[in-house]
Amino acid sequence: MKFALMVSEGPYTHQSSDTAWQFAKAALESGHEIFRVFFYHDGVNNGTRFTAPPQDDRHIVNRWSELAEEYGLDLVVCVAAAQRRGIIDADEAKRHGKDGDNIAPGFRISGLGQLIEAGIEADRLLQFGD
Repeated sequence: MKFALMVSEGPYTHQSSDTAWQFAKAALESGHEIFRVFFYHDGVNNGTRFTAPPQDDRHIVNRWSELAEEYGLDLVVCVAAAQRRGIIDADEAKRHGKDGDNIAPGFRISGLGQLIEAGIEADRLLQFGD
């Protein structure tokens, strides 16, 4: 089965991001496909490389990055939600005159069209969070 996921909660706000990651990992290990993971609303906070949890805590952003690298996942951060929360890639930083970016490895910034496409292409679109 081909899944698309939408994560709309931050990495340490609620259980949603952890649950989405655990679902994605289990689905991929079982031979299913994840077409795309779309991070929306506060979920875009999963895509910042500046997250630095304590050493004895799980590093949710790194978990997503590692899963993306291992399985070639498409991790998309909503551009409008990201800009509102101060998450930008190199292109957006240049466009807005910022001196750096903070997008985590494996993530990319794009628009809502990516969510629509994911819903069309996948057999199931699952939402994690409000």
